[in-house]
This record gives sequence, structure tokens and C-alpha cells, in this order.
Amino acid sequence: MTTDKEKVDEELEIEGPDFTEQHEDQNKNETKKDKAHKKNKVEEQLEKAESELLELKDKHIRLQAEFDNYRKRTLKERIELLKTASESVLIGILPVIDDFDRAVQTLDKVEEEGHLKDGVILIYSKFQDFLKQNGVKEIEAIDQPFDTDLHEAITKIPAPTKELKGKIVDVVQKGYYLNDKVIRFSKVVIGE
Repeated sequence: MTTDKEKVDEELEIEGPDFTEQHEDQNKNETKKDKAHKKNKVEEQLEKAESELLELKDKHIRLQAEFDNYRKRTLKERIELLKTASESVLIGILPVIDDFDRAVQTLDKVEEEGHLKDGVILIYSKFQDFLKQNGVKEIEAIDQPFDTDLHEAITKIPAPTKELKGKIVDVVQKGYYLNDKVIRFSKVVIGE
């Protein structure tokens, strides 16, 4: 009687080299499949990484643009704030300007030359220079067409001439700009 081991050896000999070659071919096919499968996985991972990289680049570019816009906007706001920071103070001074205008008009009616008249006119001119340096300028109104963006109509009167129809005949209260922004509208009388 032969042992089990001998039987197996005999069977292997019977099957012969073809069996071992088939077994080796199967191993090669499996390793090729494994390699192909691993290669596909690597390619998928590479594509995924590339898409993530493109997405991150896009986010980075957008974030840079957003920050640049924010920086420009805050710089513009800061410049505007500096231009108009003194607006409330200058608006508070406008009634003083009106009083100075009335005083100068009254002094023009006085015929005698005096130190008081010269002093008031000197102070008035310095005050006007101060306002110009701070960006305050008067809105021209007399003989100008009525503009609702600059003027506030108080009343209408018959126009003295045909050329003054629809134009400003008189200014009751002067209007002012602060750096091209209207801080007080001119109160005017319109000819009709």
C-alpha cells in the first residue's frame, strides 16, 4: 500500500508540467490584474488630487480677489471719511457765514471808511479762505436755471425779464458744497 504522500506525488507526476505551468500562468494573470487594478486606483487618486488642487487654486484666487476688493473698499471709505469728517463742524459754521455776509452787506452801505469796517472785511476774507482750504465752496445760484439737486425753491415771482423765466431771481439763503457734496441747498426765488 502506498501512503497518501506517494499518491499525491504520483498525481502530480501524472498531471505533469502542464499543471504547474497553468498554475504559474494563473499567478501571472492575477498579478497583471492586480497591477492593472492598482494602476487604475492610482490614476483615480491622481485625478482626484488634481481636481482638488484645481479647486483649491480657484478658491485661493477668489479669496485673493475678495481681499483685494475689501482692501480697496476700506481705503476708499477711509478717504471719504477723512474728506467728510469735519462735515458736521462745517455745517455748524454755516450760520456764522450767513451772519458775516449780512454784516459785510450792511458795512457796504456805510459810506465812511473806518477801522471797524476794514477789520470785519479782513476777518471775513480770512474766514472765506479757511472754508476754501477745507473744501467748502458756495453754490452759484443767481441767474442760473433752477436745479432741484442744488436748490430749494421758496417761492415764485413774476420774472422781471423774459430771460429770467424758470431761472433763479433771488437767493434767500446761500447753499454750499463740501468737496462736491451738497451740505446745504440754496433757498431761492424763481421767476415765472
